[in-house]
Amino acid sequence: MRETKEEKLERLTQLESALWANGRAVAGMDEVGRGPLAGPVVTACVAIPREKLVYGVDDSKKLTEKRREALYPLLIEAADYWKVAFVDHEQIDQMNILAATRKAMEECAAGFTAENGVILVDAVQNLKLPCEERALVHGDALSYMIGAASIVAKVTRDRYMIELDRQYPMYGFARNKGYGTAEHIAALKKYGPCPEHRRTFIKNFI
Repeated sequence: MRETKEEKLERLTQLESALWANGRAVAGMDEVGRGPLAGPVVTACVAIPREKLVYGVDDSKKLTEKRREALYPLLIEAADYWKVAFVDHEQIDQMNILAATRKAMEECAAGFTAENGVILVDAVQNLKLPCEERALVHGDALSYMIGAASIVAKVTRDRYMIELDRQYPMYGFARNKGYGTAEHIAALKKYGPCPEHRRTFIKNFI
């Protein structure tokens, strides 16, 4: 039998509910853009109070672009705290993608200073955060807050790449969001890299 929206919300907030029951303030954090050949890595930290939860949240990869765009303003409006952080292609090349992701996560979480706060993080651990962290493998499919953060990060980065497509239309950034599709790699070989390409990621294609 198909899961109702209420059942889905209850399932995805099991971790949060246990923390709320102990008086904890809960945020979720996730990243988008580790794998692309171009553009930034983007992280988001989101905290939504129990009484303002929005139906429909899930791992951003399971949602259509249209659905993510519809949820984005609802999540921003409901959030007690939210912030996104970018680390650009140049910094990624300088410090490697994991270090860049950690930098972005620490930056976007820095303002979440709620008393008894805890930040649920998708996979990454041992970050320098203002409160307790709990790393969860596949957290965006297990935690409502991480799922919400994944949507905010994904929409933010996708919009950036669509804008980038207007500057460099030959690469198809609006469609591939910088990932190494056949179309993107063929354009890279034909035109060479643009300023937003990650040089350490494209060395095998040029």
